Amino acid sequence: MTTAKSQKKWRDKHRLVKTQLNVMARKAVHGELDRLAESFALRGKGEAVSFAVFMTQALHQRAEFNSEAARMLDDFAAAFHRDRDLYSN
Repeated sequence: MTTAKSQKKWRDKHRLVKTQLNVMARKAVHGELDRLAESFALRGKGEAVSFAVFMTQALHQRAEFNSEAARMLDDFAAAFHRDRDLYSN
C-alpha cells in the first residue's frame, strides 16, 4: 500500500493527464489482465486495461466499415450482457 505522501506526489505529477482508477473486480478478471499483460508485453494490469480499451476502440472503428467486425462486436456485447454476472460485481 502506498503512503499518502507518495499518492499526493503521483497526483500532483499527473493531475492534467491521468486520474487514478480503483475498481473492485473478480479474481478471474485480475488473472485475465495478468495474462493479457504477459501475452502482449505490457507493463502490468493498468496497462492491460488501457490496451483492452484501445482494442475495443479499434474494433468499434473497424466495425464502421467492416460488417464482419460489426458482427463480432455485437456478438461480444451480447455475450457479455448475457454473462455479465460472471465478469462484474
